[in-house]
Amino acid sequence: MFIFSRVLLVGGIIVPQSTSLTVCHISAFHYLTSPRRNNPYSAVDRERYTSLVKSVMSFKVSYQTPETLQAEDDQVYGPVVKAPMPSRAARTPKIIHPFLNSERSPETEEDSESGLPVRIALNRGGSFAPSVTRILQQTLSPEQIFYLERWKRRMIAEHGEEGFKEYSQTIFRQGNLFHSALEKILENRSLSETPDSAPEVQGYLRSISHILEDVRAVRAIESTVQHATLNYLGIVDCVARYRGVLCVIDWKTSEKPKPFLSNTYDNPVQVAAYAGALNNDGNYNYQVENGLIVVAYKDGTPAHAHRINSDMMSEYWKAWLLRFEDYNEQSGL
Repeated sequence: MFIFSRVLLVGGIIVPQSTSLTVCHISAFHYLTSPRRNNPYSAVDRERYTSLVKSVMSFKVSYQTPETLQAEDDQVYGPVVKAPMPSRAARTPKIIHPFLNSERSPETEEDSESGLPVRIALNRGGSFAPSVTRILQQTLSPEQIFYLERWKRRMIAEHGEEGFKEYSQTIFRQGNLFHSALEKILENRSLSETPDSAPEVQGYLRSISHILEDVRAVRAIESTVQHATLNYLGIVDCVARYRGVLCVIDWKTSEKPKPFLSNTYDNPVQVAAYAGALNNDGNYNYQVENGLIVVAYKDGTPAHAHRINSDMMSEYWKAWLLRFEDYNEQSGL
């Protein structure tokens, strides 16, 4: 019990007065008279929060996905504001090696109609020229390495080490069978499926059947090309006219749709490297300015054909020169 004294003024006379208060009264008095502090939850949108709680509590089993979680975050906190990526200065090759050979005249469509397809076998001999495939593999960006490693870990987690190894071998074998069957078709100049094609590649052949209808004047099949100045080599799948335009054609297989050229990753750079080598290889008396990447699907879904015109090829050639420079720096050349 606490006693407070106070005074009253009555008719000009000061009269003392005592008041007794309990602890409860003191607490209430302090709460009513003290300034209120800001509630940290007062800024929350209660209507949105309430609907979120109801939606979560209404399910006994969670069916949340990354997409639904993102939607809920957007609802409660608002959309995410992404910071802009830092801009990087565009690199240019130290030496711009010409893509085309000025000593060769453009080939007419009539010229390419004559003659059988060329097939120059790979003959290393004493040459230590690196391959296009090796150079591209050795100069992958950190981002590309990250996604490749993540995909590999996911596949191993799903199928195990042995399962992933068997999967990789199956994909490799199917790719070889597909290319072998395609070579026979192009050599025989027949658009029909060959009788002895393996059953597991029939779907791929159906997939590219509409593409083959526009392929004419095959100049080379599985033929080695080597750049006389830069000294690298590769094996082109095919050189032929697609809808009248002479192209380096690269045949690819895929389990997933690749409707855009960007879905083919480094393949355009690879095609530019092959074309640049062919243009500077003495075994060929013509040159190629265009490319074509054909992605075939095992289930017979119509293949996607991605054309690379001469302007695009020039840009991919510069990208290849940068990768070639990176490879030489890594190798100490």
